[in-house]
Amino acid sequence: MSVSNVIHPRRMPAPAALLELIKPITWFPPVWAYLCGVVSIGVSPLSAWPLVLLGMVLAGPVVCGMSQAANDWCDRHVDAINEPDRPIPSGRVPASWALGLALVMSGAALLLGWMLGPWGFGATALAVVAAWAYSAPPIRLKRSGWWGPSLVALCYEGLPWVTGAAVLAAGAPPFPVLALALLYAMGAQGIMLLNDFKAMAGDRATGIKSMPVLKGPDIAARIACSVMIVPQLVVTVMLLVWGRPWHALVVAALIATQIVAMRRLLRDPVAQATWYSGMGVPLYVAGMMAAALAVRSVEIGP
Repeated sequence: MSVSNVIHPRRMPAPAALLELIKPITWFPPVWAYLCGVVSIGVSPLSAWPLVLLGMVLAGPVVCGMSQAANDWCDRHVDAINEPDRPIPSGRVPASWALGLALVMSGAALLLGWMLGPWGFGATALAVVAAWAYSAPPIRLKRSGWWGPSLVALCYEGLPWVTGAAVLAAGAPPFPVLALALLYAMGAQGIMLLNDFKAMAGDRATGIKSMPVLKGPDIAARIACSVMIVPQLVVTVMLLVWGRPWHALVVAALIATQIVAMRRLLRDPVAQATWYSGMGVPLYVAGMMAAALAVRSVEIGP
């Protein structure tokens, strides 16, 4: 009789592994963007706190968590190269469980979105479709170094912002709110480009044409920095035009601090990309809230 040394993957995943699969650390950006939308519309969050709380749960744990589970299932072969200790390639979560969880959470997202009214449901449906389009073949926009990060940035920052504003306003948000949501979504694309630095080896091996793979780390990092800074400069100008000089000054100061941090990033993009995400992203999202506070009472037109 021989004893096998093969370690078989778990049939039942541990709760901690399932939590790791849906990556709670990634929930913050869409939740924050939703709150920015709520603030920017000028309605007190306390006046409709159930809608605010429901939207936060939907944007973060449910929709974003679902997208992470779907992405890990679609990327399980890539993760086996880049991050073999991730829940699926490590065997701690069976692939079938990850797929089932992503599908169940997709349905739960649509159900909760329905409770937010037509604007909330429409945005949720769009987010669910985008999550699968990003990760799953045959579309798999993740294979593009430009369209993939653009879609993620739009769904992480722009769509939740507009949703929060539309749900609280029970209608289409005004132009200033839409303009800020779009600009900060455009800038967030640079953040998404930096996220691709940690997956360069697996992306090369599996044919994913991320920006660092296509352009090299140095050029990709410069593109990412430019994409982040330019929309924020436009926001600063718009706030001045709208008569919000103090808010514009806050955003400008945050931009200046980001540029200082970017100088360190550009010296060694591969080594410093993760550091910059921890340092520069909080500065970026702080500017989002400053801009949201600025436009609460802005009126465009006669």
